[in-house]
Amino acid sequence: MVWGCITYDGPGYACWISEGTMKASDYVGILGTTLMDSLEYYGYHPQDIYFQQDNDPKHTSKLAKQWFKDNNFKCDHTFNWPSQSPDLNPIEHIWHHLKLKLSAYDTRAKGVHELWNRVEKEWSTFTAEDCRRYIDSMPDRCRAVIAAKGGHTRY
Repeated sequence: MVWGCITYDGPGYACWISEGTMKASDYVGILGTTLMDSLEYYGYHPQDIYFQQDNDPKHTSKLAKQWFKDNNFKCDHTFNWPSQSPDLNPIEHIWHHLKLKLSAYDTRAKGVHELWNRVEKEWSTFTAEDCRRYIDSMPDRCRAVIAAKGGHTRY
């Protein structure tokens, strides 16, 4: 499994999540390293960003909530979104395109290390324009979900 983030200025870092179930403590570890390194790379400060995540239990755990508070994320800037609503999550399109890029290889990866090398290579091809296109589409996405009364949309 892979964790990654996107910003308006481009993709953040991605990290490999070893097999097994991720716990809240694992998630907080990723936030403390991969997310914070991504914010630093782009010169962002936690209090100035809007952080979106779904309602997965590890995202809404007391441990995660405390981590956001301890690291100066504004509570009103940390959004918990419906867990089964990829149409309301801009990074889902990045994941979709990453999967397409990985499936275009002529041969299957020979093990986890080769797969991760491919993921890193393809992740690095995403641009700020790619990220902006999906982030900027959020108002239209929200309107579409409202119009569909929470049902399926074209996103």
